[in-house]
Amino acid sequence: MIRKQTNDRTATRHRPKLWQNCTNLRPLKQIHAFMILNGLMSDLSIVGELIYSASLSVPGALTYAHKLFDVIPKLDVSICNHVLRGSSQSMKPAKTVSLYKEMEKRGVRPDRYTFTFVLKACSRLEWRSNGFAFHGKVMRHGELFDDSAKAHKVAWSSMTSGYAKRGKIDEAIKVFDEMPEKDQVAWNVMITGYVSCGCPKEALSIFKEMRDAGEHPDVVTVLSLLSACADLGDSETGKRIHLYVLETASVSRSMYIGTPVWNALIDMYAKCGSIDSAIQVFRAMKERDLSSWNTLIVGLALHHAEGSIEMFEEMQRLKVWPNEVTFIGVILACSHSGRVDEGRQYFRLMKDVYKIEPNIKHYGCMVDMLGRAGLLEEAFMFVESMEIEPNAIVWRTLLGACRIYGNVELGKYANEKLLSMRKGESGDYMLLSNIYASTGEWERVQKVRKMFDDTGVKKPSGFSLVEEDDDKLMMKYLLSS
Repeated sequence: MIRKQTNDRTATRHRPKLWQNCTNLRPLKQIHAFMILNGLMSDLSIVGELIYSASLSVPGALTYAHKLFDVIPKLDVSICNHVLRGSSQSMKPAKTVSLYKEMEKRGVRPDRYTFTFVLKACSRLEWRSNGFAFHGKVMRHGELFDDSAKAHKVAWSSMTSGYAKRGKIDEAIKVFDEMPEKDQVAWNVMITGYVSCGCPKEALSIFKEMRDAGEHPDVVTVLSLLSACADLGDSETGKRIHLYVLETASVSRSMYIGTPVWNALIDMYAKCGSIDSAIQVFRAMKERDLSSWNTLIVGLALHHAEGSIEMFEEMQRLKVWPNEVTFIGVILACSHSGRVDEGRQYFRLMKDVYKIEPNIKHYGCMVDMLGRAGLLEEAFMFVESMEIEPNAIVWRTLLGACRIYGNVELGKYANEKLLSMRKGESGDYMLLSNIYASTGEWERVQKVRKMFDDTGVKKPSGFSLVEEDDDKLMMKYLLSS
């Protein structure tokens, strides 16, 4: 037990030693009791150290810090910031928001550190609605940032990241433009935000601004840029980035070429159709993980299906254990190369040998493979025997095959399933109309178009199924999380 002290000076003199001995919650509670007995709870500097230890130093004591926060009669901004900081770093960052609201309710004015912790918590919470509200508060307390811009780059980057993660790219760029000083993290947030929002051209454009500003890219930048190049099919820019990475890594430790960078290069080259380059990067890797194999197998599936299947066979020979993504790639490759028997075998191999339960994407690949081969009845029976409920993508894949091969009755059935699942999709009506048109049943074409008009669904400007890039749409669906 801690011996009771009556002299404040003695208590203060012993305090540093007591804090150092706090390695778990028990001595922390003893110190708290000691402070109460000696009337030290009114000393905000001592209380601040207690809160700091509970929030940030002593493992597992954050909940105790929250209880202390609730019972301390008088708070100051320093005490609040300790608790906010600890909460923002914890497994439950949402508590940071409620603590801030309590801080406001008790009349404690935030300082320039407060919003850094709150915005960090909002960023970890995928921003949600709270983050946008706090952005407004930050703007109203703008003067708090003026005298310490460097110390609060994290807050600005958190705001930018929050908007970007929610797809609010215009708001993100507005905050980004307002930043008093931009660092590497801020530039990366914007580049990554543009890529995730489907704006790869803008991502490359802002990278140019980053270089013009004298900021150097790091691995995070490179990964985002390679993703942008892959989305654009821009292999030339991708090659320049590849060369930059190799040159920088040879003279600086700041650019470590780990497996994620190699995998991103494989993905970029494969999606750009530069198959030889993708394979060269793969072969040059000293260490490969499962993602390396999957990236190449999936990447080759569209442009070099035979190579994709060969890579899968090599993977098996080397005893590399595949996962569900591997089989999406190899079955898709079978679909694009017309190797139906092998596709069936791989589907069974996945279930029977590797004990991987097929998901909706595996089923979709199988329907796509059978449909491309004209095996419409087998495709239909496969859909009917699925162990999970077919989704709209599966039925639309079957409907598309019916259009190609002119199977009106099966196409009509698939279309009815689609319309019952996704009312208001203009493409579903157009597919059925095209099936009837391909067999010269113009009266039925008119009926479908009347149904389409009666629904009030607007046909997109310039809509044409012929213009749809089905392979890219399928790949985008299969690789989405």
